[in-house]
Amino acid sequence: MLRNEYVYWLIGAFFAACAWRDFAARRWTMAAFWAVIACAFVFGDAIKQATAGGTRWPAQLMGAGVIALGLLAATARTFGKTAGATNGSGTASGAETSRVEAAIQPGYASAASGNKLFLPALTIPLATLVLVLLAPYLRYADTRLIDPTQPTLVALGIACLIAFFAALRATRAPVALGFAEGHRLLDAVGSVALLPMLLATLGSVFAATGVGETIAAIATTLIPIDNRYACLAAFALGMVAFTMVMGNAFAAFPVMMAGIGLPLLIAKHGAMPAALGSIGMLTGYCGTLLTPMAANFNIVPAVLLELRDQYAVIRVQVPTALALLSVNIVLMALLVFR
Repeated sequence: MLRNEYVYWLIGAFFAACAWRDFAARRWTMAAFWAVIACAFVFGDAIKQATAGGTRWPAQLMGAGVIALGLLAATARTFGKTAGATNGSGTASGAETSRVEAAIQPGYASAASGNKLFLPALTIPLATLVLVLLAPYLRYADTRLIDPTQPTLVALGIACLIAFFAALRATRAPVALGFAEGHRLLDAVGSVALLPMLLATLGSVFAATGVGETIAAIATTLIPIDNRYACLAAFALGMVAFTMVMGNAFAAFPVMMAGIGLPLLIAKHGAMPAALGSIGMLTGYCGTLLTPMAANFNIVPAVLLELRDQYAVIRVQVPTALALLSVNIVLMALLVFR
């Protein structure tokens, strides 16, 4: 059976390979950073089991690693920039970049011109959807091939592998070059690559520490809670606002659902949880389009494309975000109270 820890181990192996390449290139800070991340992915399940069994030192050691990540990211002055490296904390050198481009460019020109370049990227969501839908039927004898507890994560991991080899076929690039490009892009993005995971964790921390109850108390004093549409508007705008602050709708969702969604919309006004959750999450992503806190979406592309205005991506996305927010509020008003 393909379980979710296999996906974590695969990701950890990639981080470990990146750490080794940076170590070989004497980029010490980046090598140490990716090595700590690799340990978290590879040994995370073992640490969890050890903690459940009463052994605390593995979790404490991982906590020290998290502190080390912050120190490493803060001390690496060129960490996550596209400029060539001249010291231990820089990114891939210009010479290495030139070699990669020289090797891969003929493949692009001959095999993957035009819209064919989008096929590997589209493979990820399509393959994930197909595998999730087929997961209950994929069996060998009486054993399911995909872990039923985490089918989406396993399907996503398989889909990424399929997309990787599809990209190699489209560009006629060797496997080693695919890993080299992945490492180069990871070094260019730097610590921002971890931002989605950290922000999603932050949402769970907020929910566990009672931020949702505080939001509920504020909502009862500021909005007419007997009006379901006022509660709905507060939920939608709150999702956008919290997403802009925390940079990720996954972080905002548990807070707003605990503060307004569950007690007011679902329990008090009888809203449909499925419709409220799905459209509410999409509403939160309107805030993702509007905030520099979503650096991996809005700031990193501007840096990689060397745009003069680092907020250029956000400025272009404002009309789309506002239009989508309006549509989502109308959809929720029509669907969640049916």
